[in-house]
Parts: sequence; structure tokens; C-alpha cells
Amino acid sequence: MRTDKPAIRSLAAVLAAVLLALTPAPAFAANDAADVYTDVAKGAWYEKAVNYAVDNGLMGGTAADKFSPDTALTRAQLLTILWAKEGKPVVNYAMPYSDVAAESWYEEAVRWAAAEGVLSQKSGKIAPNGVLTREETAVLLRNYAALTGADTSIGENTNILSYTDAFEISEGYASALQWAVAAGVINGTAADKLSPKGTLTRAQAAAMLMVFDGWVKETQPLSLWTDDARAKKELTAYIEAVTDPESPDFIPETDRIAVFDLDGTLFCETDPNYFDYTLLAWRVLDDPQYKDKASDFEKEVANKIRTQNETGESFAGLEVDHGKAVASAFAGMTIGEFNDYIQEFKKQAMPGYTGMTRGEGFYKPMVQVVEYLQANGFTVYIVSGTDRLIVRGILDNSVLNIPNRNIIGSDEAIVSSGQGETDGLSYVFKDGEELVLGGDFLIKNLKMNKVSVIMQEIGQQPVLSFGNSTGDSSMAEYVTYNNPYKSLAFMLCCDDTLRENGSQSKANKMAALCEEFDWVPVSMKNDWTTIYGEGVTRIIE
Repeated sequence: MRTDKPAIRSLAAVLAAVLLALTPAPAFAANDAADVYTDVAKGAWYEKAVNYAVDNGLMGGTAADKFSPDTALTRAQLLTILWAKEGKPVVNYAMPYSDVAAESWYEEAVRWAAAEGVLSQKSGKIAPNGVLTREETAVLLRNYAALTGADTSIGENTNILSYTDAFEISEGYASALQWAVAAGVINGTAADKLSPKGTLTRAQAAAMLMVFDGWVKETQPLSLWTDDARAKKELTAYIEAVTDPESPDFIPETDRIAVFDLDGTLFCETDPNYFDYTLLAWRVLDDPQYKDKASDFEKEVANKIRTQNETGESFAGLEVDHGKAVASAFAGMTIGEFNDYIQEFKKQAMPGYTGMTRGEGFYKPMVQVVEYLQANGFTVYIVSGTDRLIVRGILDNSVLNIPNRNIIGSDEAIVSSGQGETDGLSYVFKDGEELVLGGDFLIKNLKMNKVSVIMQEIGQQPVLSFGNSTGDSSMAEYVTYNNPYKSLAFMLCCDDTLRENGSQSKANKMAALCEEFDWVPVSMKNDWTTIYGEGVTRIIE
């Protein structure tokens, strides 16, 4: 992936002069192009695209009151658009096309397109002033997308045979059209028509380029992070260094290991408390099938959790007591039954938000980090203070693709359904038996315990650590201290009090620790363009 410049620039960089003899674009607010251009009809399929093109400086009108949506676009004009997006680089490359006039307005754009592979044709004539077909536009855009580092393999298996004119596609153009259709860059001109040899109009160009710009941005790594985020810059520079075989910082894939905390690092931590805390409180105080069976100890712990949720009061020893109460409250359940219970709890509405359930509380920018690392040969582990089986339940059928074997958490006993009180050393598992929760709490996986369990279960020092609290400090220091490989530790600062139930005072303390220990801080407020995605709003009372 190319990293010598920022992710794909906005199409706003394109100058109006490259499209016919365009007049300067008028300055007007979004969504009123139809009020300026008499040939842009209100509600027309291309109205939004024209708004986008003009508002972002991509296109102006062909006259003060005309956009000319049905006028065809030439090959030279589209290439100049793409060249301008790249900052109009001058390349040292012999012009391979005999019909490109020297010192023409499009000469350098064509030279760049030939040098960078945007133009697939290597020599001969390209008819720069000829109009573009839709199938050729698909090829040019796919080639340009590949140049930016976008994954153009998406859509390789797209079925375009539903279009009755699919067999009219010229030889060598089908795969590009498959990509374009899958990406939404090209849609049919009718329900059953793709019109591959149809000419590209200005309206179609505006629509295609608008969708293309959004598609490429979405395919870029960490697209939900702001461009100036320190954490994004450091992580992408790190990945470039450790995955380059020629780099002194190269790390073999077998040693590319990243460890993530869960609550507050990948997943909503404080709504109004940890997922496993609220799960226990529901089980003991609200579940009609269990609340009357709950022990006094379980009720005491659950009520402390509810009090903490309502008042913020802290209780010494609650972390371990909670682990013990979870073990006893779910004792006797099979592993499958416990997971089913968690899946049902995940369906409940997240109490502090609209548009989100308890199981959907993943930080989307951090999900991108996991996917980015996995795409670059990293093995990702979850190392959480939450019960291991509960973490498995949270990740089951979720946006994260992390296998159970890579999930580490607090532990409780697991026994055979027929074992009773017999010690495991004296019992043999029998046909027909199932594994069930044994009722005994074993270990709370926090602080130094995280380091110990990493060595016990992973068996080697990771190179990346992601956390959010002092409970992750030992893990961060272990990863970065005396590591034979280049290593980094990232810490989230919960400084967003509008989109997330953050705390500026806690965020300030973590930022200070990052400064002290040379960890990389992540500002949820400043580094992320979204937290939970569109349609999710925090309820602020």
C-alpha cells in the first residue's frame, strides 16, 4: 500500500477548467444547484451528485445558469480530473501516445496516467478528445483506485449477468465493471440495462465520482480516524516499518502479536457499567427465572453494582466479589446455555443510547484497528478483565472476527455435568456428559495478572498493546519494555462526553500517564469521526 501521501484526497481538488469550457462554480449552499442551473431538475436522479460536484469544487457550470448534465465527458477531461486529485505531479516518462498533442492542456495528465498505470494501453493512440464509454470509465477508475492502495479485488465475483446487455461488454472490461457495480460506482441505466458502451455524461460522471470518492475513503485503513490523529499516524508508520522485509524494524508474521483490552478499549465500558457487571445485576435482581433463587451474597454484590451505577460509589473488593457471584449465579449451565443467555442479554437496548443494543457497543474506529492489524499479518488477542466466557459471548456474532482461542479473560471453573464434587484428577469424562460451569471463581485477569496470563497462554512477548486504564498498565509496560522488536502501547482517553459517557478528569489522568510512560494516547473526542456509527445517539439528561 502506498504511504507517501495521505489517503485519497477529496474530489474538491478538481478544477472546473478541465471540463469543457466551464465557468467558475457559483458559491451557494448545498442542495440548491437546481435553483442555479435551469437544466438541473428538482428531484432528478443526478441532483444530489451535481450538488456534491459543485459544492466541493469538482465541477462548475458550462454557463452561468447551465450545468449541461447530458453533455458527454472526454477521456482527457477525466484523466485530468484524476491527475489534479493527485496534486498534478510531473513525471519523467516518455509519452507513449502519438495522438497526444505536445503542450496541450491535458498532456501532463495523460503522461502521468500512462506512467502510473491508470491508462492500461501502453502505446498507440488513445483519442484523448474522444468521449468515454461507461465500461472504459470503470477501467480508469478501478486502475486509479488500485493506485491509491484501495482493495479492488472487491467485486471480483459480482454477478452482472442479470443485465440483459452484459454480453455486450467488450473483451477485457468485464472485471472492471464487476468491481464498479459492486462498489456502487456504476449502476444500471435501467433495471435490466448496464449500457456498457453508452457514453459517459456529465451527470453520470458527477454521480460516479461522488460514489467513487466515498468508496475509496471507506476502503482506506482507519477511515474513521481524523487525519491529524497522532495514534493513526504512529500506527500506520509502525505497520509500514514492521511489514517491510527491507526495513530494520521488520517483524516476521509469527511474531506479530497484538493484545487488546475489551471494556473501554474495544467496547462500551460505562453504560452505566461494565457489560459483565450489568449482566450479573440483571441475572440476580431482574431475571424472573432466577432472582428468587439468588443467594444473599449474589444479591449483595448485585446491589453494590446498582448503587455504583447510580451514585458512582466505589466498593473495595468488588472486582473479585463480582467474579465469585458470576460463577455461582450461572453455575450448572452448559457452555452453550451460558452463551445463549448472553446473546439474549445483548438484545436489550443500551440504556444510555438510542439506536444501539447492549451487544452493539463496539467502538467502530477500534474495530478498524483490529481489521487493519489482521490484514497486515498480526494475530490479535483479547486480554480482558471480563469473564472469558462472557467475552466470547460478546464477540459471538459481532463485528469482530477473533476466534475463541484468542480470547483471554477472568476464569471460573468448568466441570463435567456428571462430576459433582469429585476432583478432576479422580474423574473421567463420560459419553453423553456436557461441560458446565462449576460455580467456583478462579482468577480476576487485571493488572499484573494480565502479564502472567499472556506468558501462560500466548507464550511470547506481544509487540502491540491497546488499553484504557491503569488495569492495563502492566500489560503496556510488559509489551514495550526490553522488547527485541519495535513495540508500541496505545491508551484510550475517555474524553468524549457528548457521543460517549466519558470523563474528562479520568482522560486527563490517562493522558498524563501516557506522557510519563511514553504510551500513545488516543483521544476519543478528537481522533475519531464517529464512535458507534450513524444512528446512535447518547442520551444526555
